[in-house]
Amino acid sequence: MARKMMMRGTIAALSAAAMLTLGACSSEPAGSGTDDGGSTEAAEGGEGGDDVIAIGFSQVGAESGWRAANTKSIQDTLTEENGFELSFSDAQQKQENQIQAIRSYITQGVDVIAFSPVVETGWDPVLQEAKSAGIPVILTDRAVDSQDDTLYESFIGSDFVLEGETAGEWAVEQYDGEGYKVVELQGTTGSAPMIDRQQGFADAIAGSDLEIIDSQTGNFTRTEGKQVMEGFLQKHDDIDVVFAHNDDMGLGAIEAIEAAGMVPGEDIKIITIDAVKDGMQALADGKINYIVECNPLLGPDLADIAQKVVAGEEVEKRIVVKDEAFDQEAAVAALPDRQY
Repeated sequence: MARKMMMRGTIAALSAAAMLTLGACSSEPAGSGTDDGGSTEAAEGGEGGDDVIAIGFSQVGAESGWRAANTKSIQDTLTEENGFELSFSDAQQKQENQIQAIRSYITQGVDVIAFSPVVETGWDPVLQEAKSAGIPVILTDRAVDSQDDTLYESFIGSDFVLEGETAGEWAVEQYDGEGYKVVELQGTTGSAPMIDRQQGFADAIAGSDLEIIDSQTGNFTRTEGKQVMEGFLQKHDDIDVVFAHNDDMGLGAIEAIEAAGMVPGEDIKIITIDAVKDGMQALADGKINYIVECNPLLGPDLADIAQKVVAGEEVEKRIVVKDEAFDQEAAVAALPDRQY
């Protein structure tokens, strides 16, 4: 098995090099390997040397601008120049594809496996296989629901409950006392961000007179967000607020609202999560009213943790990424320098 150990001086140098790639991340679609139906691609020069970390990464898919920025951050950071041999696979939103990819990485004998789980449950068997093979696992963006936290080394990502709470608290500050009716565009059913953002928002508006009158999954995509919003508009004539679990679904809702002859941001208020460029532009234009950030630039953190676990160092079990929140004025100020 191609397990390699690195000298501490090399680790520090590689970590610094990985951080330099942060500015290269954007919301443009990543290059090769992001639409391969779950197949695995290794970086060129895959044989590597003793100071190269072989890492297999399984991505959820390419469902949104956020995901494209996340993929690009990982691929731009885990390069040969920075001391990595990256094998990348796109699960196309299917858990079975991710499980297949992880088992492939185990067979290859990579040094580290990392992935962003499609859903929370059902991972223990394959993670136990990785543990038995002596391959450390790092979770990025999304958590798994497991009673055995020894099956993974660390989880890097945002606090999704806090994101939902932040969105709900702003809604209460702005709209409590108005008797507003809210519809919710949920993320992929069973996924960590869907479960946690729903909980956080519901907890935050409890005790106010805001009322969630309908909820349905839009699978984090703009197309399904538009379709679900069209259904909401046909079903309800008293919608005041849309809470979308990501920007792309919110942007789809904007299309549906405009097609119905209404003004998004005025006739129907819109609150979203992610803060990718398209969403931020809609916020600056007044079509979205408030966005809570979910930072996708996880590549440098993943590189740092991978280097440490291969070197046998202790790592934090939970690494929370710092997020911000934006109203229209803040979005206008942030857009010129926005990296994703």
